[in-house]
Amino acid sequence: MKQLLTARPVATDFDHSAPGRRPSVLFLNRSYWPDAEATGQLLTELCEDLTPSFDVTVIAGQPNDNPTNAPYRRHGTEVHHGVRIRRVRHSRFPKRFLPGRLMNYLSFLVGALWAALWTRRSDVVVVETDPPLLCLIGWCLQRIRGAKLICYLQDIHPDIGIALGKFRDRWYLRMLRRLLFHVYCGADQVVVLSRDMRDLLIAGGVATQRVDCIPNWIDTNLIVPREDSSAFRQRHGLDGQFVVMYSGNIGLCQRLEDVLEAARQLLHRTDILFLLVGAGALKPRLEILARDGRLSNVRFLPYQPKGELSESLGAADLHLVPLDPRVSSCLMPSKLYGVLASGRPLLAVAPEDCELAELTQREGVGIFVPPAKPDALAQTISWSADHREELQDMGIAARKLAEQQYDRALGTAKFATLLAAVCSGKPAAPTLEPDSFKPSPDLLCGDPPTPSKPPTADIPSSR
Repeated sequence: MKQLLTARPVATDFDHSAPGRRPSVLFLNRSYWPDAEATGQLLTELCEDLTPSFDVTVIAGQPNDNPTNAPYRRHGTEVHHGVRIRRVRHSRFPKRFLPGRLMNYLSFLVGALWAALWTRRSDVVVVETDPPLLCLIGWCLQRIRGAKLICYLQDIHPDIGIALGKFRDRWYLRMLRRLLFHVYCGADQVVVLSRDMRDLLIAGGVATQRVDCIPNWIDTNLIVPREDSSAFRQRHGLDGQFVVMYSGNIGLCQRLEDVLEAARQLLHRTDILFLLVGAGALKPRLEILARDGRLSNVRFLPYQPKGELSESLGAADLHLVPLDPRVSSCLMPSKLYGVLASGRPLLAVAPEDCELAELTQREGVGIFVPPAKPDALAQTISWSADHREELQDMGIAARKLAEQQYDRALGTAKFATLLAAVCSGKPAAPTLEPDSFKPSPDLLCGDPPTPSKPPTADIPSSR
């Protein structure tokens, strides 16, 4: 089934330099429609919503996952829902193979640079972080062609790689970080997803007025609460189970090994089932761990088609939104917004002082558990299975929050306003003031913080 997305008109007050001319915007990111990865889906929605006011071109790569089997042009230029897509060839080695992943990155960078140089000049160039060095292409276009530059950071590199132990903190990585932050400092605007990411950039020397926080979003017309998700539950044998779901990228930033340990501790609770939906570099390893540990209460499913997300997300009784404390300043889980829109409560496994944990408790949309505490995680899930009425109230609050603060129309309109301001040379004021700053701008992400409170008590609180 071909995936259909409806572009939403976005109004701007941009003063066109010529009658009838829309300002042109060039986006660069490896993932784009029909890719199922979150960054690609979000960028697709953003670009399609911008088309009424902007002339939008995207330089993209090959999809990693196309669950709808939507036909697309593998190389060259096509127009999809008003967006001009120029897709480049690159290697596609498995993501779990690090040298192969680096080759994928480098080959896409070369292809994207070539395509960008042969694409007509744009008023604004927006570069994302898939792969991380795309901002260097944006910097070249800014210098050579005089285009405005916006760095749109879904995560912060190389901090995230070093924090996770994927790379050792070597002199050349410190040089790379200085280079990337030099680009950020010279960009017309840098867009991040959370307060924590904003604090990290400002601590690294980026001027406060150049950093804007625009959270990711969810289409609340597409993802709606489903009172009856029996079809999905019956299809996958979930009837009668308290379903604890993780839905999204199964990578290195979620500490899902702790989830498997919690599942091991809850094997005696035959009414509780853990369902991990998605794909990623860590999935094969987790499947082996679950099989070797004989975790009969853990199941895996692939990514679900976007048109069926309401049904799949609605089949959960509790959603896991884990965040490794080592990278809480480098990203914000995009899966959060789909969970909120589905009207289901979430269990945030994150540092107490990060924005994810604070939002969960402040808005009453779920429960918070400190990371690296599988005992507390198991205890909290067990409590949740016995207190479903409390979870229903959290789910109602979650849906309300999604509609009021994280709807697609709100998020893409904020980005359109920012684009218009950058085009006019008058960037809008930052949308979020930082509460605190990291202690040393020269350091990469440091050791994980030590929770100031003990793990969740016998009866956890949603506040």
